[in-house]
Amino acid sequence: MAKKIDNTEEKIHAVEEALSKSEKFIEKNQKILTIIIGSAIVIVLGVFAFQKLYIAPREKAAQGQMFMAQKYFEQDSLNKALNGDANYPGFLTIIDDYSMTKASNLAKYYTGIIYLKQGKFEDAITYLKKFDSSDEFVGPMATGGMGDAYMELGQKDKAVEAYLKAANQQINDLTTPLYMMRAAFVYEDLGKFDKAIELYEKIQKEHVKSTEARDVEKYIEQAKAKIAK
Repeated sequence: MAKKIDNTEEKIHAVEEALSKSEKFIEKNQKILTIIIGSAIVIVLGVFAFQKLYIAPREKAAQGQMFMAQKYFEQDSLNKALNGDANYPGFLTIIDDYSMTKASNLAKYYTGIIYLKQGKFEDAITYLKKFDSSDEFVGPMATGGMGDAYMELGQKDKAVEAYLKAANQQINDLTTPLYMMRAAFVYEDLGKFDKAIELYEKIQKEHVKSTEARDVEKYIEQAKAKIAK
């Protein structure tokens, strides 16, 4: 029993010693600790104020300004959507005038798609690369759009890389099989039929409800026939 009491006393003494060292450290470095804590508080408050007083009002203004550009995009008036008109700015102006807002980010997507439709493939890639989204469908569509642009430029290896990235960016039955199918077509074009078949079969097994799954058996048989030649 005495030994147990001794151990307890030793533990208490060790704790007291550790606390004493901590107190001495705080006393010795009180000034610098105060500066660090104060700086952290200032940074947090600064970020909050920046978001609340600067970004939020600009976000609201940008959304209001971009409405007409989106309308023009839906109407396929691509030049007006891109450059605006006498009353409303286009996506390019939104990008420049409202940087750091969600609206500016989304405008990059629209701009990339417009350039893709206009055949300006390098410009399309530039803007789609700048777009950042975790949305289940829009994010993969932006990456897939880069794949389309690379294909038009004849850069097939980059195209298949973009399609595969788009397919795996957000797994779902819409964009995943769509871009897997496009990647498979590129593989066939490159003569890599085994890789194409692998993707076709994956669509068949894992995305049964997708549009691509309806005809995928035909593509599997065609690719196998090409290998057999």
